[in-house]
Formats: sequence, structure tokens, C-alpha cells
Amino acid sequence: MDPRRNPFAPGAGTPPPELAGREPLLERTLIALDRIRAGRPARSTIFYGLRGVGKTVLLGAVREAVEAERMLAVTIEAPENRSLPALIAPSLRAGLLRLDRTARAGAGVKHALRALAGFAKLKLKYDDFEIALDLEPEPGLADSGDLDLDLADLMVAVGEAARERETAVVLMIDELQYVAEEQLAALISALHRANQLRLPVTLVGAGLPQLLGQMGRAKSYAERLFEFVSLGPLDEAAAAAAIRIPVEREEEAITPEAVTAIVGDTQGYPYFLQEWGKHSWEVADASPITAADVDMARAAALAELDASFFRVRFDRLTPAEKRYLRAMAALGPGPHRSGDVADQLKVKVSSVAPTRNSLIAKGMLFSPAHGDTAFTVPLFDQFMQRVMPDTQKNCRRRTTPSQPRD
Repeated sequence: MDPRRNPFAPGAGTPPPELAGREPLLERTLIALDRIRAGRPARSTIFYGLRGVGKTVLLGAVREAVEAERMLAVTIEAPENRSLPALIAPSLRAGLLRLDRTARAGAGVKHALRALAGFAKLKLKYDDFEIALDLEPEPGLADSGDLDLDLADLMVAVGEAARERETAVVLMIDELQYVAEEQLAALISALHRANQLRLPVTLVGAGLPQLLGQMGRAKSYAERLFEFVSLGPLDEAAAAAAIRIPVEREEEAITPEAVTAIVGDTQGYPYFLQEWGKHSWEVADASPITAADVDMARAAALAELDASFFRVRFDRLTPAEKRYLRAMAALGPGPHRSGDVADQLKVKVSSVAPTRNSLIAKGMLFSPAHGDTAFTVPLFDQFMQRVMPDTQKNCRRRTTPSQPRD
């Protein structure tokens, strides 16, 4: 079939041709944002789930809806090893300048920009933070050098500016699990203060499953301030629609058996659905796409995942981390008890605890319950068995006190 008309679009945060199964979540989030803009109480929203479930895509859909409603979306992606001030200040400055260009004149935005200028004094503490501002700071406004106090002052000033313009400012932060807990605590506290004042500034964030524990440890009241929305694989009906509807929009067809095969192979994970849909379209000679086409496409889809989605994460790992993940993979999809992984490696639990912690910090693993460990990337256990097929070479014998340990 014509590759130029292939509707499927696997990619990092690339919008799928059909946002199947997520419409109720999108509508619920937009209702909360409308309430916040109107000065009514509503919680901020946090989407959490494994890699490939569509968190970034859903954030993008929220952003488009926010901008269509003439609210201000401040979009941020939190990489590893960057401070919150370095992430938030440039994007917030750009957003405030956009707000300043709207028709209604007022002093609120200038006040918020001066608060941001005071906030910039934090660059003395966070050496990755640098921002150029045209306005002089207002003495005593967000300039104490204490992140908790200054970020709260800044969020209040931003909220007042948004209220003056009869709009809302929506911070949209992806990969939120990479924000250090003490900085996450300051952000939660700042949003709480704005929420108490009914100011129209809020957060729609996304992150891996460990984000729930991080936010709970950062501030005990986080569960009351945020609505935590779990994103998982699509159910069978939604997964089938994500494949069938894009094909039919191109005035082509796919057999029910082919759809069933794709849903089964991908387990309903949105990213994998796009990959299987793309390759099934490409191998099909003509409409309809059949189960035989899906069988032919399976190897190409897996090879593509291995070379990109999986490999980019595998290549960031140390040898010890790869061995740990390979031992987990030998036990199955998980979650697994830490002791069982150590037994698989033939070492003591204490000797591999630092490796487990580093994998959690890198976003490769999370702990769904005390002592349990699970992959953050769906089907990663199968990839590890493909890329490291010889289990014995990747598991060490039990060490003795005189031997070096991982």
C-alpha cells in the first residue's frame, strides 16, 4: 500500500491519528482548567504511567485545547540534572511576554515580570540558571534566594496577572519525575498558595509511576492538591479503534483478524500500536490488511523498536545495570522482589541495591510496592532477552568479602 498515505506515526510524543480511549481524561482535565480560570476550586492534574502509554501525547492534546480556549500554556520538559528554576524561568518569561501583548492593558504582567527578575537571583544557587530580563526587580519580591518563598511569590504574581487578563496560566511539565524532590516540594507549595488565593495558575504534569511517591514525600498534602491520573494500555475496544479508524479514514480496510493480532502483539500500548500499524500498512500489497500481513510485519516492528525505542535506553546503562535488568528479564515481565533478582544474579541483595537505585533514578525501574521492582518500559523484559540472550554470562557467582562487588 502507498507509504505516502500511511496514517500511523510512531514517535516520541507524536500525535496519533486517533486519540482512542483518552477522550474522557481530556475532557475531565479541561473542565478542571475552566473552573480554575473562573476562580472556582479544582485540582491540578498529573498523568503518570509507563513509557509508551501516551503521556506526552495527552499533554499535547491538553495544550492545544488550552491555547484554543485562549489560556496560556507554558510548556516545559524536565531533563535529568537540570534545576527547576533553570527549567521554569525562560518558559515562564516567554509566556508572560505573550500575555503582555494581548489587547487589555494592565500592570499585572509587568509585576509578574519584576517578580521573575527577582527570582533570577537564584542563579547564585543554581549554576545552570541564567535568564536575561529587561525589567528591574521589585525589592522584596521573589528575591530572598529561598526557593520555597520565591517560587510562591512568583506563582502568586503570575496568577494575579492571569486573573487581570481574565485567563489562566497552565504550567505543562513533562518528565516531572526528574525534578529533585526538594525543588518539587517548592513547586507544590507555590501552587498550593496560588490555589488558596483562587488564582488562575495551575499545573498539568506527566511522569513515570515513581512520581506519585516522589510528590508524596515532597509534600504530604500533594494527594489533595493534585488529581493523579493513571495511564495504562488501552482496552481492547480502544486499541482496536486506534488501528481501524486511521485505516478507514484513508478509505482502506483491515480485517478483524488483523486488528486482533495487532492488539494481542502490542498488549494495547499506544506507542506499539503505532509501530505495528505502520509496518502492517507497509507490507500489505493491497487493502484489506490481513492477519498474514501482520505476521510479516511483526519482525520489522520489533526490529524498529529494538533499534530505537528500546536501544536508546539500553545504551545509557552501565554494564552492572545491564546485568541487573537481564536478571529481571529472566524472571518475566514483573514486578519482582529485589531478593529474587539478587538470587538470579547469585549475589546478596545489599550488593546490588546501589545498581537498583541508579536504575530507578534513570527512569528505567520503579518500585510499585516496598521491596518490589518493575520495568518502566513495557515489553523491556523481552528486549533484554533478545539483546543479551546468554543469561549465564550476565549473572555473576555469589561474591565473597574478598571479591569486588557491583
